[in-house]
Amino acid sequence: MASKTPPRIFSPSRRLAARRRMLSLQSLPDAPRYLIDDMIEDVLERLAFLRLTPASALVIGDYSGDLGRALAARDVAITTAEPALGLDEERPYPFGGFEFIASLGTLDTVNDLPGALHHLRAALAQGGMMIASFLSSGSLPVLREAMLAADGDRPAPRLHPVVDVRSGGQLLQRARFADPVIDQRPLKVSFRSLERLVADLRAQGLSNMLADPGPALGKTARKKAIQAFATAGEGGRVVECFEILTLSGWNR
Repeated sequence: MASKTPPRIFSPSRRLAARRRMLSLQSLPDAPRYLIDDMIEDVLERLAFLRLTPASALVIGDYSGDLGRALAARDVAITTAEPALGLDEERPYPFGGFEFIASLGTLDTVNDLPGALHHLRAALAQGGMMIASFLSSGSLPVLREAMLAADGDRPAPRLHPVVDVRSGGQLLQRARFADPVIDQRPLKVSFRSLERLVADLRAQGLSNMLADPGPALGKTARKKAIQAFATAGEGGRVVECFEILTLSGWNR
């Protein structure tokens, strides 16, 4: 009989450390927040389009707190949760009955994504809605090419695998969400250097969380990566693309 245990792609301890570091870095002035800002804006636009004002909401992964504040201003009872502070997204939640759940930027690094989506639906009230956003296929193409150039003929695992639109739809169906909607949008950001991009990734909880992260870049490989990244740009700026996948569905 085939094992139902999900593959161990990500290291829970590395994931926990990365998100805790993110929370620390986000307390600094001018911390980059463009990814979470984009996700929050998208959630609020979707709720406005649906004319949905839930009585209660669970917000997961919003280190800025902006989504919770925006919903609270509409008299929504808010519960917040963060993987770095004890939420295990691969186990049943210790709370439930929410009319709305937003999960922002966390589901792309769980080992059991089908199970995590099932637990999200279980935490919804009957008739409740879930919106989950996270990075997806096509993200960071320049960085990926720079890492390949650095590693040469023996590429190491440095950037984790991601979900595409088709897989997202299949996952929602598997978790038995009703009226599923799946879409992907690009967010393009320009950088002056590879070091700046890496710093932004760390500050937004996007560093390497793989169970097998591969060896660190040596001095020569690092120079190759920096050169490959710079060559991909023009006028001293390199445009990198973050592809954000959004999954939404109802518990009906």
